[in-house]
Amino acid sequence: MMKTATSLLALALVLGPAGAAGAAGDDTVGGERLGTTGTVVDAPDADPLPKVSGDAWVLADLGTGEVLAAKDPHGRYRPASIMKVLTALTVLPKVSPDDVYTAQWEDANAEGSRVGLVPDATYTVHNLFEALFLVSGNDAATALANAAGGVRSTVTAMNRTARDLGALDTTARNPSGLDAPGQLTSAYDMAVIARAALAREDVRAYAGTVKSQFPGKMPRSGKTRKTYEIYTQDRLLLNYPGAIGLKTGWTTKARGTFVGAATRNGRTLVATVLHSEGDAWRDSAALLTWGFRSAGDARPVGTLDAVADDSAAGSGDDQAVQGPQADDSTEDSATAGAGSGGLPWWLQALVVVLGVVAVLRARVLLRRRLRRGRPRSRVPAGPVPQPRDRADLRRVTSAAAAAPAPTPTRTPRHDVRLDPRLDDTDPSSSATGTTS
Repeated sequence: MMKTATSLLALALVLGPAGAAGAAGDDTVGGERLGTTGTVVDAPDADPLPKVSGDAWVLADLGTGEVLAAKDPHGRYRPASIMKVLTALTVLPKVSPDDVYTAQWEDANAEGSRVGLVPDATYTVHNLFEALFLVSGNDAATALANAAGGVRSTVTAMNRTARDLGALDTTARNPSGLDAPGQLTSAYDMAVIARAALAREDVRAYAGTVKSQFPGKMPRSGKTRKTYEIYTQDRLLLNYPGAIGLKTGWTTKARGTFVGAATRNGRTLVATVLHSEGDAWRDSAALLTWGFRSAGDARPVGTLDAVADDSAAGSGDDQAVQGPQADDSTEDSATAGAGSGGLPWWLQALVVVLGVVAVLRARVLLRRRLRRGRPRSRVPAGPVPQPRDRADLRRVTSAAAAAPAPTPTRTPRHDVRLDPRLDDTDPSSSATGTTS
């Protein structure tokens, strides 16, 4: 059984790379050099790259589309709330800022971060977009999806938008970015999506807003509706000179994710970071600083001007989508690259099979070992008296050789008393109820 499982694993490892279409090689989206899982940079005269805790990142020029440096750019990872950038890019053309939307229970009960929508209360689309960008409201994301025609149709449109942009590593499952099976993106894709989003003035306005007043619950008749202040979670916007946004994200599985952009001396750079164990915005800030300092020394290693290839697109309209509270207990349905988004499904299944085989094999070996170590006869519980010297040995032998007691002429009703010299019961054993 173990030999068969080992053979299957070897075969999978041989055939595996063929299943990661578009992950590496000459067909890599954005350029061949971006088909690496390591760090790629071409700046021999520039300062060393900063230390970044994120497992994948991309630094690019939004104006020219040049990728200046990257690490595992096409590795597929969970996006967390930076997926809301794709949500905004997809929904904005379908709605008007002045449109009024009535919140539903589905919106208000969204998991994770919320702005505090109240069912049956009305909000403008402008209110909802501010909640989406400032406090990363999952309830606002669901409400915007419903305002644009429904969650399912919006997610389908999000996948179409990603494909049209050439963001082929991205698969949306809900509009909020909450962990869901198969919901993945890459650092490269997020740079492409951010570039398209920041080309819109409305996205720049929402991403650059620091605080705003948000409507509360509906007032009683004749009363004025109260508001409360919402504040941005984008610490890059608050701390980095020239920052223009864009979006922060975090879940327990995605870890820290961030898309940050800044403008200095007429040049706008974007730095996307995925699966960061530290402050993802600090990773983004460090990359941006390096990019501005190395403007004349860093030669491009790729481009964001990706052209979508329908034959290679992994996230089309026909893919199934799930609601904003999708169960995350199952494995991701399709992954590629060396990211924390997971192994390819065929390798995941093989790992599970090998694990089961290993457990069964361990049980068999354990049972065999227990049988071998099990004693065949009972051993007295107490110590066995031993003669101290040869004289004692002779006395014990003589006592054992004495004539047997005469056979009784009648059978006693109770117990038979034997000659004390013939009683070989261990006194210490009788105290515990065990005899030899």
